[in-house]
Amino acid sequence: MLLIAWSKGALRDLEDITTYIAVDNEAAAEQLRERIEESVLPAAAHPYLFRPGRRNGTREVVAHPNYIVVYRVLADRIRVIAVIHTRRRYP
Repeated sequence: MLLIAWSKGALRDLEDITTYIAVDNEAAAEQLRERIEESVLPAAAHPYLFRPGRRNGTREVVAHPNYIVVYRVLADRIRVIAVIHTRRRYP
């Protein structure tokens, strides 16, 4: 089982998303945060479970119809590198 490590950028993405949603609905923002965080958990046991990413060496989890979690599989961990809204331009 691999450790899941969130990059500073991915944590910032998650914080920005939940802050934006919390303006209208704090409960929905917290539920979405949990959903996004939990979406990547299966990758700890099965790193290649989710689809290959659009950038070489990445993989993607569709955490919600509007949000994709992008990660890399490293030797000792899963490194979450971004949380992206589906309507935004892919980095």
